[in-house]
Amino acid sequence: MNRRSQILRLLLRYRHSGVFSGMNLDARAVHEVPPEGNPEQFVTDLESLGPTFVKLGQMLSTRPDMVPVEFATALERMQEKVAPIPVERIYAIIEQELGASVSKLFARFDPAPLGCASIAQVHRAQLHDGREVAVKVQKPEVAAQLRSDLEVLRSFALAADHLTQVGRRVRLRDWLNEFAKTLMQELDYQAEAENLQRFGQHLRPFKRLWVPQPIWDYCSHRVLTMELAQGVRVDMIPDVRRTEEPMAPLAAALIRGYLDQIFVHGEIHADPHPGNLRVTPQGRLAIFDLGMVAHMPPRLRERLLKVLFAAVDGRGEEVADEIIGMSTRLEAFDEERYLRETGQLIARYAANNSFSEGRVVLDLVRIATASGLRTPPELSLLGKALLNLETVCRLLAPDLDTRRIVEKQLQHVMRARLRKSLSAANLASEAMEVQQLLRDGPRKMSDILALLAENRLQMKVTGLEESRLMENLQKIANRVSAGIVTAALILAAALMMKVNTGWHLFGYPAIAMMLMMIGVVLGLGIILSALIFDRRARSKEERGHR
Repeated sequence: MNRRSQILRLLLRYRHSGVFSGMNLDARAVHEVPPEGNPEQFVTDLESLGPTFVKLGQMLSTRPDMVPVEFATALERMQEKVAPIPVERIYAIIEQELGASVSKLFARFDPAPLGCASIAQVHRAQLHDGREVAVKVQKPEVAAQLRSDLEVLRSFALAADHLTQVGRRVRLRDWLNEFAKTLMQELDYQAEAENLQRFGQHLRPFKRLWVPQPIWDYCSHRVLTMELAQGVRVDMIPDVRRTEEPMAPLAAALIRGYLDQIFVHGEIHADPHPGNLRVTPQGRLAIFDLGMVAHMPPRLRERLLKVLFAAVDGRGEEVADEIIGMSTRLEAFDEERYLRETGQLIARYAANNSFSEGRVVLDLVRIATASGLRTPPELSLLGKALLNLETVCRLLAPDLDTRRIVEKQLQHVMRARLRKSLSAANLASEAMEVQQLLRDGPRKMSDILALLAENRLQMKVTGLEESRLMENLQKIANRVSAGIVTAALILAAALMMKVNTGWHLFGYPAIAMMLMMIGVVLGLGIILSALIFDRRARSKEERGHR
């Protein structure tokens, strides 16, 4: 209960600060933020709540449709400042997971950690064959704490989805379930080892990039041992080295490799920040910490590629159409506003060479959500990955023309996708589909013509029973029926006025007066219902157009 109270206090503290409600479409605008809810304090408060909320903050930094720009920017700078746990506890976890003592597993194990975060601690070690390795060990009781926090957050998200506008718009419960799935995958170091191996294979054609490979015999679900990435962080390269060794080729290779990884292999590493990249003494760029990887199905990959191509060419309408095709239209979707603002954004991007591709994608997400369109989370992850890549490229080579490299690599990606589509397996699959069509086509055409000839062809529109059209038609039918009943009651009352029944009310036949009063009440009810609900409908429509 104490943990639930801590989380509730955090949510209440920032309820007026704009978190989960900011829809600022101008990324350069400056907004008034209450002192008790400023972005830097928000980051501090998240860090104090532990690993679940550190990861939550990192994920929120990729969602400009959920948090204002000021908060998203502060969350991008989030750092985990935690004290290391005693090395004896690290030894105990390693021995429990790998089934042998640390002295038998390693020739040398440095007790001082290379890095320390809320979920894991990394130590330098040496294998008995002389290889230098990094050993990443998951801290004890972290998984249980994450699961407990996620259950509390799910209950809050469910309430927000029913009670708040932002909950209905972005479906916080669904988003939180995706976040939980990603977080649980990040806790599985076997999965991260597989990511390292797969990325290493995919990026092998890019000779300037290097992914440290896992040492499989020393890996488990809570321990990851991989080749040691020695070198300097990309944001700490000495000026002397820059003058002697050009960094532009590294930056260009990084962009090309990541675009290839995303659009050819369908995987997004959403966190390529400076802390996960090292320039090695051999002049290569080492890429590691691949716990957060999202997978994209081929059809979505193709749509995202079309979005980038159209944006680079300045075709705003095509960008808007593709995003609509991959997104979910909400009830209040304002298509006119969405098309107009998307066209303006793409026009500005095409006219300005310094415009950031990652920022454009994130702005597209923001415009879509503000217009009543729920975009797939992969679009936000793509924008975040591109933004991180641009940050790293500016650190490596500030004068690099990233747009030109993106355009050239997208063309290469298209050629690679075409070659992949012409593989023997794909051609065989297409041939089988054509064979099926040729075999079944004549028979199905004959069946359709027979139904037409006998006037028995029927078409069924699914989902109409649950649509707002059927709901409105029902309301109209109810009003018409009530109006007919009212008119019949008033007509019956007028006729009964001439019949002397023996009972009188206000000097008139009692039955006639009762029928008249019932008719009047029903008629007033119909009028008031029409006035109230029609006014609400107009107000809602006016709000949608503003």
